[in-house]
Amino acid sequence: MTQDTYKNQVALVTGAAQGLGKAIAKSLFDAGFAVVITDANESGAKDAALEIDATQNRVMAMKLDVLHKTDFSDVLEAAVARFGKVDALVNNAAMTPTTPVMEITPEEFDKVVSVNMRGTFFGCQVFGQYFADNGYGRIVNMASLAGQNGGTASGAHYASSKGAILTMTKIFARQLAEAGVTVNSVAPGPIDLPSVRALVPPERLEQIINEMIPVKALGNAEFVADMVTRLVSPDASFVTGATWDVNGGIFMR
Repeated sequence: MTQDTYKNQVALVTGAAQGLGKAIAKSLFDAGFAVVITDANESGAKDAALEIDATQNRVMAMKLDVLHKTDFSDVLEAAVARFGKVDALVNNAAMTPTTPVMEITPEEFDKVVSVNMRGTFFGCQVFGQYFADNGYGRIVNMASLAGQNGGTASGAHYASSKGAILTMTKIFARQLAEAGVTVNSVAPGPIDLPSVRALVPPERLEQIINEMIPVKALGNAEFVADMVTRLVSPDASFVTGATWDVNGGIFMR
């Protein structure tokens, strides 16, 4: 696939200031997309945008707090004003705490579920309507292995919210299919990212790699990002309501 395939395409990524979201934004940019990098951390989003495209010709950075539906509407309006349209949304923003299940407070539970689940719902709702009105669109929701097997090192609230995203993906895929909009999810297992190494103690991570992952390695963020890029491409029209697994064989179906 060449840049010509994507040269007129515009994608927006939430939670893209760092980690997997940043890798996805870079993959989209390298493929030829104009990219809107959003994050609750506005300065981080701007730093990521500068790193990906120093000229800023095909990248813009904006603050987007997924807890607020109006933020999605405002960012969509700004992106259309800058680039003329938006073709794809990647719902990536998430909280990934590892609090033991019996120690999760009501406040922490509500915050994690709101960011992960409600934030994804608002993104699908606002952008899904925009895409449907225009007769074309691609949405990819970042789910997780944790939502399929209950988690290997993640918190119960995180795993539960990611399981909900799998169902939400099917709901919006069915709702928007006739309007030319596809909705899919990607469910990564443990990925070799600084955030993962910061959350999981080294000895626990080694145990996971050696005892739980059949391929005995962590996943590659760039590969996951490339998968997302393919799913938001114009030629991915026959793929919708699906969950794409990238987990080293931990969960097979």
